[in-house]
This record gives sequence, structure tokens and C-alpha cells, in this order.
Amino acid sequence: MAKDAAEAVKLYRKAAEQGFAQAQSNLGICYHTGEGVTKDAAEAAKWYRKAAEQGFAQAQSNLGVCYVNGEGVTKDYVEAYKWLSLASAQGNENAKGTKSGLSQQMTPEQIAKGFRLGRDFKPSRALESGTFAPAR
Repeated sequence: MAKDAAEAVKLYRKAAEQGFAQAQSNLGICYHTGEGVTKDAAEAAKWYRKAAEQGFAQAQSNLGVCYVNGEGVTKDYVEAYKWLSLASAQGNENAKGTKSGLSQQMTPEQIAKGFRLGRDFKPSRALESGTFAPAR
């Protein structure tokens, strides 16, 4: 299994470096969980951000969770709320639940700022059509 995970990381990295958002998100998950690579929260957050900035909902949700917990980034509820809001707006159920819980720990001012940041967010570019799946 470890060999398969390392091979998957290699394929994800190649596609991620070419800008494929899903591959970037998947590579972030690998670093977050330690599958096929050494676990590294900062590296996970880096790859989540690349995909999140392209508008990829799963990466936005994962990056939001990083900000909630201070994993690989400085804990920041406003930034977390921004990313979770963006993912929630795309129907990501995990983000919706996390955002709901997070809002209970935030001031109305923090929520308003996170909302504004999300509202003003513009993806860095359109998502690639289709999804990335490594050839077998």
C-alpha cells in the first residue's frame, strides 16, 4: 500500500505543478494524512491554498479547517470562516457543519469580516474542465 501511495503522490504532484486544482487538493490531503509522504501540515495547507484559490470547494473546506485548528497556518477564525463560506456556497456539507460550529465561537464582527472576505473573493482562474484521475 505504501508503494501505491507514493506512486499516487508522484502523479498528483506532476498534475498539481501543472495547476490542476483537484490534484493540488489531493496532494494536500496526502501531506495532511501522511499517505505516501511525510506528514506535513504546512505543506498540506500550501497545496490546499493553491486549489482553494482556484475555487475548488473541497480544498476550500480543508483549508478552512486548517485555519480553525491552526494546522500548517496560524489559527485565524476569520480566514477560516471565509474559506468555509466559499466551500459551503458550493454545497460542501463538511464545510457547512464546520462553519456552523465555528460561528458559535466568533463575534458578530468577525463573522461579518469573514463573510466580506468570502464575498469579495475571486478565483485565481477558472477550474480545469473535468477532474484529474491518474492513468492506470
